[in-house]
Amino acid sequence: MRTSIVVALSSLSLTVMGCSTVTKVTHTFYGYPDNDPAGPATAYDCGRGFKAGGTGTYTDPLTFASAPGEFTQCEVIYDPYLRKYLRFEDYCAQCTTDWKANPKINHIDVWTGSTTVNGGQNQIQCENDLTPADRSQTIVRQPSANLPVDKTALYVKGASPACRTSHIYNSYNIRDYC
Repeated sequence: MRTSIVVALSSLSLTVMGCSTVTKVTHTFYGYPDNDPAGPATAYDCGRGFKAGGTGTYTDPLTFASAPGEFTQCEVIYDPYLRKYLRFEDYCAQCTTDWKANPKINHIDVWTGSTTVNGGQNQIQCENDLTPADRSQTIVRQPSANLPVDKTALYVKGASPACRTSHIYNSYNIRDYC
């Protein structure tokens, strides 16, 4: 009898915890050359040994940084602008300043590039080219696992093109994702 009650309550809590959206999100990018310190180190170990990475799938989400308290450590979100799942694995100083502002500004900083190769100034320019207008994006919290994914790396030093600005999605209907 107790087992069936626990199962019923567990099912109810899963039903109640559907996806939600966060609007007016500031969306920036970072990588090896402008991480602090330079390199792939992250603030939180979410299964990668304190290293940034990921392809953007549900099972291999791409690293993002934000303010402590804005997201739960290791929380997975979905980003329709990139068509990638992202995981909160790192700290972002500007995100923290924005989160403490009045009113609060939601801000995510998404990892680009390699964990072993410093793309230098070209990578930083790519990050700037990928960045949309401030407070212009919407993200999905508690996303379903089957949303569309573009696994294309955003920056690959030496590739042509190295910066994959053709793999951002400015036009989307958030109701298609949540």
